[in-house]
Amino acid sequence: MTTGPPPDCPTPKTTDSPDSPNSPASEATSGTHPPLLTRPLLLRFVSMVGASLSFFLLLSVVPAYAAERGGGGAAGLATGSLMLATVLGELVTPRLVGRFGYRLTLIVGLFLLGAPALVLTVSGQAAWIVAVCFVRGLGFALTIVAGGALTASLIPDERRGEGLALVGVVSGVPSLVALPLGLWLADRVGYGPVAVTGGLAALAAIFFVLGLPNHTDHTDRSEQPLGVVRGLRTGALLRPVLVFAATATAAGIVVTFLPLAVPSASAGVIAAALFVQTAASTLTRWLAGRHSDRHGSARLVLPGLLLSATGVLVIAPTANPVAVIAGTAVFGAGFGITQNATLTLMYTRVSAASYGTVSALWNLAYDGGMGVGAAGFGIAAGLTGYPWAFALTALLMLGAVAPALRDRRTPPGTAWLGSPDRRDVRTSAGPP
Repeated sequence: MTTGPPPDCPTPKTTDSPDSPNSPASEATSGTHPPLLTRPLLLRFVSMVGASLSFFLLLSVVPAYAAERGGGGAAGLATGSLMLATVLGELVTPRLVGRFGYRLTLIVGLFLLGAPALVLTVSGQAAWIVAVCFVRGLGFALTIVAGGALTASLIPDERRGEGLALVGVVSGVPSLVALPLGLWLADRVGYGPVAVTGGLAALAAIFFVLGLPNHTDHTDRSEQPLGVVRGLRTGALLRPVLVFAATATAAGIVVTFLPLAVPSASAGVIAAALFVQTAASTLTRWLAGRHSDRHGSARLVLPGLLLSATGVLVIAPTANPVAVIAGTAVFGAGFGITQNATLTLMYTRVSAASYGTVSALWNLAYDGGMGVGAAGFGIAAGLTGYPWAFALTALLMLGAVAPALRDRRTPPGTAWLGSPDRRDVRTSAGPP
């Protein structure tokens, strides 16, 4: 049984009036809420933890292994091939989901993520390491896009914001633990055992995927999902993507360059700042999710963007420890809000058949934004120095204010993309 979207999203045609006993509004008024932690969602959480452990346990370990065998160039090639394959995989996964379903696509993704890790240390040749990373990148793309779409379909519409916030916590905590743990273990037991552990984490998750649905009850299997290219041409989806990409760009900059921008004598400041950023982001992502379920998510996008840009500007005087910690806290708060608000908003604007497309677009904004931000900031910092480069980043982020403002004016009552009357949100809502 499906219910209507939150108040801020375009709504499909329905025979229920706002006062109907079966309408979402009456459910909210009566105080009844469908359960969030269902058995399928809990199974999905377990598989999500396995995938996160597998990916992040080796994220820094593989470049270190490549650098030890072939130098810094090999390390760069390893990471580059991983991210290139991830982006390419994200582009095609929605079509695979539409053809083969959630479960099979997710199983294949976990296999491609885990199995190559088992043989990573068979050779130290750069070509072998790059090939392993490329295959794992494809697997990671299938895992996050198909898995993200499946997870969204398992969350009740009325609790989508809160559910997606919980998803962020479940997937985020393993990454925080596994990223430093991988290098720590590699120093003590060697690269081989760590690689095998990462591989087995993904392969073990396949067992839990077998208990998940291949399609959901509210997915119309005869309906063609919205493609990624068409999604990028659709204003109702492109606008949140642009806003999130702007904040993701800053996230890549902060994580990559803050340790370089802050004076080396302030190592404790860097650790504290990155911790505060993560904690603030996790908290506000949760709060934004709860707010979205009650009041809608569209009006959170612009405040999240402005808060993120403000945080980056506050970081600019990098020699000031107070400014650095305060700035990362403010940025983290805005980033958490934007993460939840944009993703929730995008899911409410498509039918279930296009959840894979939303997952792909959002993850493309995340990965692409972080990569472009890190590359561009490195050039800018070389020309202006770190403080001015941070200030310039904050200014450039404000370019996303235009699509955020446009999105706030999206008229209510616009049909979902893929709803039975087939009206396109892009047509009703106007260009991005």
